[in-house]
Amino acid sequence: MPTQPIRPYNVYLASETTGSLDSFEGVPDFASLPQSDEAALRFGWQKKLHRALDSASALAPGLILASLIAVVATFLAGWFGTSILGYAKSPVSPILVTVLLGLALRNAIGLPAKYRDGLNWCVKRLLRIGVALLGLRLSIAAVSEIGLHALPVVLGCILAAILGVIGLGKLTGLSLKLSTLIAVGTSICGVSAIVATGPAIKADDDEISYSVAVITLFGMIALTTYPFLAHFLFAGNEVMAGLFLGTSIHDTSQVAGAGLMYQMTYDSPKTLDVAATTKLVRNLCLGLVIPVVAIIHNRRSGDAGKTGRLPFSKWVPGFVLAFLACVVIRSLGDLGDDPFFVLSPDQWQSALHFSQSASLFFLTLALAAIGLGTSFAQIRELGWRPLVIGFASAALVGLVSFGLITLLFDPTESV
Repeated sequence: MPTQPIRPYNVYLASETTGSLDSFEGVPDFASLPQSDEAALRFGWQKKLHRALDSASALAPGLILASLIAVVATFLAGWFGTSILGYAKSPVSPILVTVLLGLALRNAIGLPAKYRDGLNWCVKRLLRIGVALLGLRLSIAAVSEIGLHALPVVLGCILAAILGVIGLGKLTGLSLKLSTLIAVGTSICGVSAIVATGPAIKADDDEISYSVAVITLFGMIALTTYPFLAHFLFAGNEVMAGLFLGTSIHDTSQVAGAGLMYQMTYDSPKTLDVAATTKLVRNLCLGLVIPVVAIIHNRRSGDAGKTGRLPFSKWVPGFVLAFLACVVIRSLGDLGDDPFFVLSPDQWQSALHFSQSASLFFLTLALAAIGLGTSFAQIRELGWRPLVIGFASAALVGLVSFGLITLLFDPTESV
């Protein structure tokens, strides 16, 4: 009888691997290993961990690239400020350098497809976690007070953007749906508002894509310039600067980035707190604006009363609820001598410090990913009308925000 070859007990010692004199016995050649579905051989927690490892392999390239850009940007910002400019502490924000490096890499070299999953995860997951953790910096009383100061400015900016941008759209011949998407993206919460409003007004994919590109472009410009503009306009008043950043910059990620830039450049953590809270007040207005805009559009198209069915998460983003939950946790932890009856004051402060370091790290990775995801070539394809409307809407909201803050807020008052 012919003898059957004995299958090696270890796939790494297969004959293909050890069959030559110059091979490294015991060193696996992964290209020659059998392509069996090992997940099917696992059960329970093993199968879940196997799938997690598989997912990590898809996310790893993008995460590593974003981390590398953040590390290099931090080094360059410190080196340029101290060695080139001669300051004892660098005035150059690592956040700004991170975004610029991402933009330069994407538009000069291009981004291979294998990096996209990890970068999308940075923007969609780490960004929201980072923003939510900012809630641990604030108490319920502080959030309530900031929110009361911010609400009239927020409402004024939303009203001005929606009416003004739709009017400008008519003058330039831009479609009503595209004008509306740019208006809600500028005035409320950037890309999230556009994605949530698009189905409600039956916008097509091109209109949604165009408006997202416009918001990304001018939001990126605001992210890199408004921290310095706010410091100049309000003579260093950290609360007024925070209100301006929180009401005039489009997307949540861009507001967080601008607040971090202001904090690092001018040593003002208060500005980041005010900007983040103000932006979340804007986000909460999404639940009011979407049905109103949908009703108006559907009446014009003859579909009165059909506002589109949207999940609750589109009306009140989950990270806003997570932020408020962190505010509650901070407030409860600050009560009494022993936070939650199990921690010492030092342990509680260490936990808060760790959460803020984690928030900064997550937000930095998200901003690196945003820079890597912005293609100027795609933006050039939009044509001049959307770009003009995007610039006009950004300028309008900025002017209204500045005017209302100057009119309503006392520079000597603190929050």
